[in-house]
Amino acid sequence: MSTKIAVVYYSSTGFVHQIAQAIAQGAEAEGAEVRLRRAPELAPPAAIAANPAWQAHHDATSGSVPEATPDDMVWADGYALGTPTRFGNPSAQLKQFIDTLGGQWQSGALANKAATAFTSAMNLHGGNESTILAVENVFHHWGAVIVPPGYTDASIFAHGGNPYGTAVASGGLQDGKVDDGLLGVARYQGARLAKVAGLIAPMRG
Repeated sequence: MSTKIAVVYYSSTGFVHQIAQAIAQGAEAEGAEVRLRRAPELAPPAAIAANPAWQAHHDATSGSVPEATPDDMVWADGYALGTPTRFGNPSAQLKQFIDTLGGQWQSGALANKAATAFTSAMNLHGGNESTILAVENVFHHWGAVIVPPGYTDASIFAHGGNPYGTAVASGGLQDGKVDDGLLGVARYQGARLAKVAGLIAPMRG
């Protein structure tokens, strides 16, 4: 039976979305069954419309990427959570989804599963690491097994050297596209998550 991975993320203008897709691809390359899911949007339509990139991404994904549900997390053997940084913390949209999981946490349905995180900020030092660590605080409460990329592959050194999780500095990306090398790091992170989740799953009984 294949390993099941849930990639749940929020993205406003598309950078976190690109990383989420790459993480899903990496997990699939390891033979995992993947659910790519987006956190529901909370911002009012006027706020979205005020930013053309936000509106374009919202329109492009609202009909193609299903919204995340608690069942996706229960179903999974491992999960990757992604969010843009908001003042060094997760976005309200991802946090709101996390806050719906109290029943699943209480029942133990989120425990003993592999977990990893990823993010994006305008600047290289714009809160990427603190945002990933904030998401990992949630993993501690769930009793998950945190699976960072660490320094376990040469691609990590070549593309920013972040051992916590894939992080995009989006401010310098004029064309809206994440660098192929960094997408490769994200695929590696997804593959590593799937491998570890596959090792842990039989132990849960």
